[in-house]
Amino acid sequence: MSKSPETRALYNGDCPVCSAEMCHYEDYAQKQALPVGFDDLNKIDLAEWGVTEDEATRLLHVMHEGQLFVGWDAFLVLWAQMPRYRWAARLGRLPVIYHVARWGYTHVVARIIYERHQRRKARGLVGAK
Repeated sequence: MSKSPETRALYNGDCPVCSAEMCHYEDYAQKQALPVGFDDLNKIDLAEWGVTEDEATRLLHVMHEGQLFVGWDAFLVLWAQMPRYRWAARLGRLPVIYHVARWGYTHVVARIIYERHQRRKARGLVGAK
């Protein structure tokens, strides 16, 4: 693939949950030769994304065709780029599911993942940039 991907996901490679999920998507995208890229926030200059480290560790960020998507919307855009997951993107956009899933991801799932990351960071287990 000579040109840069139309879609890029920014994730926290120090987070076991984030890393496992994004590595799974990255492996799938590579096998399917999809124009999707993945950036570990710990290995790039976050200025390229226009976000702070704290913002990047709180929620998934996806850049698609020059537009930044955050949180649940980022997942929907990412899934829509991968044939195997397009059904999840369609389902996740249904009005009731969208609002419940967006709230649940932002206020429950992402918050738990972020707080665990902060605890690992406080113990010196991550963040060796």
